[in-house]
Amino acid sequence: MSKKSNTSKRYTAEFKRDAVELVRSSGRTVTEVARELGVSAEGLRGWVKQVRIDQGEGPAGALTTAEREELVRLRRKVREQEQAIEVLGKATAFFAQHKTK
Repeated sequence: MSKKSNTSKRYTAEFKRDAVELVRSSGRTVTEVARELGVSAEGLRGWVKQVRIDQGEGPAGALTTAEREELVRLRRKVREQEQAIEVLGKATAFFAQHKTK
């Protein structure tokens, strides 16, 4: 398991996967495993929960990782398109004011 920088509190997908597998296969509690790995129990609990959701074991309506990523991507695209529409609207207004007669 390789962990990214301790200061960033960001972990690789491999580290998260291995940590979740350790919880699931060791019979130890999330808190025990988190302490051993030097991560927060709350964070590890969230990783375990997300893996369950991704495997179809989560509550109804819970978003999988892929669905979350697509939602982020689509929201970003909507923001970009809204900005483009705003610029086009301003350009249209500008050129309409300065149209030669």
